Amino acid sequence: MQFFKKKKVHYPDFWYAYENSFKQKQATELKDVRFVVLDTETTGFDYGEDRMLSIGALALKDNTIAVGEAFEVFLDQYFYHAKNVQIHGILRDERKNRVTELEALQKFLAFVGNSVLVAHHAGFDITMLNCALRRHGMPKLLNKVLDTSTLYKRTLIQSPLLKKKEHYSLDELADKFNITKRDRHTALGDTYITAIAFLKILEKLKKKGKFSVKKLLK
Repeated sequence: MQFFKKKKVHYPDFWYAYENSFKQKQATELKDVRFVVLDTETTGFDYGEDRMLSIGALALKDNTIAVGEAFEVFLDQYFYHAKNVQIHGILRDERKNRVTELEALQKFLAFVGNSVLVAHHAGFDITMLNCALRRHGMPKLLNKVLDTSTLYKRTLIQSPLLKKKEHYSLDELADKFNITKRDRHTALGDTYITAIAFLKILEKLKKKGKFSVKKLLK
């Protein structure tokens, strides 16, 4: 029987730089953890057919938004659903500086490093990013991920009189925490709402006692 060596896969240099960032141990004190809150605007909700139009992200550390570390890219895409354009307002002929999907991924990975990722209904955004990485022959994201919809449910009082919903929308969290929705349905606008909601959720979780980074990231 003849045995064949498994062919070694070679990834772009920027992937290895991202991968190497995880050699640094994650902080155990909340004030030292770098969170990156993100949002994607897409052509639709089909992971196979649809594509990202923009990625927005904000860095959080020590209970503060790092204003100088905002991230936003617009991707050069050729497929648009008219009904979704009405929501996010990103049009093909807009004069924005656009990058390829591969360039967007390179910039995004350089920005996030080994940070803890935070998103509202995170499964969608993370899957869209992972599908894009797969299209370019790379593995999935390595970061820990937190979902503000799930975290919010952990802040609610346990009571037979209060029935928790399966999902809470970003609009519901914005209303709950009195966050402006002026730039709703833009990647960076939704990221800002999510970031403020996340900080308020953290405050509530800390007040519940027995709070730790380990429990938060489990």
